[in-house]
Amino acid sequence: MGKNTLIGGSIWEEYSQKVQDLMNHPQNMGEITEEQAKEMGTKLIVADFGAESCGDAVRLYWAVDEDTNIIKEAKFKSFGCGTAIASSDTMAELCRGKTVDEAVKITNIDVEHAMRDNPDIPAVPPQKMHCSVMAYDVIKEAAASYKGVDAASFEDQIIVCECARVSLGTIKEVIKLNDLKTVEEITNYTKAGAFCKSCIKPGGHEDRDYYLVDILKETREEMEHDKLSSLADAKTSEAGEFAFVDLTMVQKLKKVEAVIDENIREMLMMDGGNLEIIDIRDTDDGFTDVYIRYLGACSGCASSSTGTLYAIEAVLKEKLSDAIRVLPI
Repeated sequence: MGKNTLIGGSIWEEYSQKVQDLMNHPQNMGEITEEQAKEMGTKLIVADFGAESCGDAVRLYWAVDEDTNIIKEAKFKSFGCGTAIASSDTMAELCRGKTVDEAVKITNIDVEHAMRDNPDIPAVPPQKMHCSVMAYDVIKEAAASYKGVDAASFEDQIIVCECARVSLGTIKEVIKLNDLKTVEEITNYTKAGAFCKSCIKPGGHEDRDYYLVDILKETREEMEHDKLSSLADAKTSEAGEFAFVDLTMVQKLKKVEAVIDENIREMLMMDGGNLEIIDIRDTDDGFTDVYIRYLGACSGCASSSTGTLYAIEAVLKEKLSDAIRVLPI
């Protein structure tokens, strides 16, 4: 094979048989004319998209039934490599019979998977994934033309990995949820960086606005900052007064109930009594008054307004705030 031979075999081994067949014998190459569209009772849509990185370009033709928004026919012309032809042909096939809204949901991953011979073996080498991305992008251009909107309106997230269509938000969320520490782990979880690798770091196949190495570093820094903030909040909460003062009334009520459940209620129930919180109010003089009603044996106990009351108030002050007063009703 001379210069076309790779170590361990032919370069063609990296391409599925479907891709090779479509390179040489595309099934949907051609154009749809205005006359043909009218004969089908459809609206003709023509969209173009070009990839600056390699010079490839594709033109997509749709014949759309305006009553149902269904793409009754789809054709393409491709100006580029064999992979671009195969990807564009597959893209046109996937569009046919779908509504415009359904077609917009077709991703480059769908195109690449449709070209596989084996579900577990990629149809093209990593550096050729951008061809299927081009097919994805021209669909958006066609849909935008049909709907009279900007193609960017179909993309509401920042895409970091064009090959796998992985967004910035997804990558950051996965790093945080799984405590990822390496780019390899990000790739294992999201497939970002698994194909052309341009998004991993500068100097790859294409220049990117975001790189995994930078996203990982910044997200880890955010995680560390959040961790330190949580520790600081915990210390403030343990200190009591400041944290309790800043809570909403609902939050204060929940805090009081939690302390009573954990430290007081069991003691009262051992003697056949109990209590319920009737109300909680902030006063003009800076106190939080907790109104309680004794139940069971506690309701007639002599110490309910003295020793028991002081004990309850002391626990709440220790655990939450010195500015708490407990008032029995």
